Amino acid sequence: MPLKISNNAKHIKDSFKVGKTFTPEEKTKLAKAAKDFESLLTSMMLKSMNKTTGGMFGENSYGGDILDSVFENEIASNISKKKSLGIADVLFKKITGEKLTLDMLPKTISPSANYARQIKSDVSGITPSTSARTRLANYEGFINNAAQKFGVDKNLIKSIILTESAANEKAVSKANAKGLMQLMDGTAADMNVKNSFDPEDNINGGTKYISKMLQQYDGNLEKALAAYNAGPGNVDKYNGIPPFKETQNYVSRVLGYYKSME
Repeated sequence: MPLKISNNAKHIKDSFKVGKTFTPEEKTKLAKAAKDFESLLTSMMLKSMNKTTGGMFGENSYGGDILDSVFENEIASNISKKKSLGIADVLFKKITGEKLTLDMLPKTISPSANYARQIKSDVSGITPSTSARTRLANYEGFINNAAQKFGVDKNLIKSIILTESAANEKAVSKANAKGLMQLMDGTAADMNVKNSFDPEDNINGGTKYISKMLQQYDGNLEKALAAYNAGPGNVDKYNGIPPFKETQNYVSRVLGYYKSME
C-alpha cells in the first residue's frame, strides 16, 4: 500500500523492499549497526539510572565521572552482545525481513593470546621509558573505550602510542604525522578524525585504522603493524614486512612494548 505523501522532499513514495534487496556484506553492516545502536541506547539508559544514585562511584569520588563512563560503555556492550534487549533483532528484521543471527555479525579480530603466539622474534628487553608510561596513563579511559569499540586489545593500542609518540599528544613527525598515534592528514580524514591533536579523537582514529589493517591481513599482527607504518601497498608488494629499516624497527619496537605488557 503506497504511503501517504505530504512532502515529496522529505518522504519516499514507497516503503523499500526487504530481504533480497541486501547483499551479505550489507547485512553484516546492518547487523553491526543494529547492535551498536542497541549498545548505545543501553549505555544511555545506564547513564540515566546512575544519575539518580550519584554514579557508580559516588558524586564526590575522584575520577568517578570518567570511570562511570568506562563501566557504563563496557556493561552496555556486554549486555548487547551476550544478553541482548532485543532492540537490535527488531531493527534488523524491520529493515531486512530476516532474523538477526550471530553469523551475520562481523568476525572479531584475533584475541591478544593469539597475538602473543605470533611474536616469534626476540623482542625481550624492548620496554618503554617510565616517563612515557606515566604520560600514557592519562589516556587510559580513551584507550579502553577505543579498544571496546573497535575490538582491538588495549595493550596493543598502548604499544602503538608509545612507539609512535611516546604518549605525547602534541607530537608531529617530519612527515607531518600528528598526535598520539601519529596520523597523517589523509588517514585522519578517512577515519573521520576532526582534530588529530585531540587525544580521544586521535586514539579513536588510530585504533580504527589498526583494526582495519588487522581485518585486512586476517589478524596477522606483523603485517598489520607494517601496514600501519609503511602503508598496505608496501606490505602487499613485499608480501610481508617491507625491507625498510624504519618499518622493521617500528614493528620490533611495538612487539617489544606489547610483550612487556603481558
